[in-house]
Amino acid sequence: MNDRQQHAPATQRNRQPILEVLQRVLPAEGTVLEVASGTGEHAIFLAPRLSPRRWLPSDRDRQHRESIAAWREEFPAENLDEPIALDARDRIWPVETTETRSPLCAIVNINMIHISLWSACLGLLAGAERILPPGGILYLYGPYKRDGQHTAPSNESFDAMLRSQNPEWGVRDLEEVVAAAKEHHLILQEVVEMPANNFSVIFQKA
Repeated sequence: MNDRQQHAPATQRNRQPILEVLQRVLPAEGTVLEVASGTGEHAIFLAPRLSPRRWLPSDRDRQHRESIAAWREEFPAENLDEPIALDARDRIWPVETTETRSPLCAIVNINMIHISLWSACLGLLAGAERILPPGGILYLYGPYKRDGQHTAPSNESFDAMLRSQNPEWGVRDLEEVVAAAKEHHLILQEVVEMPANNFSVIFQKA
């Protein structure tokens, strides 16, 4: 691992379960935009295993984009594109002004909503409404409360830790996310229980 490569230990634990859900729910072809790709470790694992779909990583943070690029250099895949700068809160995303190598078919967002402002979640949903075609998929992964309650003591502790860092962060109520998504014509299709008290949440653009 070189100096530019960042490492997130959770990636090793959750990448295979995430892959199994994505293989089942993603459209068969097109470009998958990963919003908030972080270190890039999910991208290098998922992209080659989801071919012939293209995988377009993105992140608002320059150091994260450098990490994604470094991992991509070490583990190149024909269908893994260079990372782009993208902030989910922006009213116009770069993919709206620049053509992708194949039409966008899905957005994947892993472990962002609880460690960002609520405005980032709303921006993500608004962006999905703008750029996804009818039938396009929005895939979210992470911890959520159900009916206002934490699903495990570990998630409650995690939530408290996040809020101690930033009062506007924290584990979101799934029902609130679903309601906000519906306002953007994103219809809940499925909620899948995942390891370590996380969930895969799948929406489809109406």
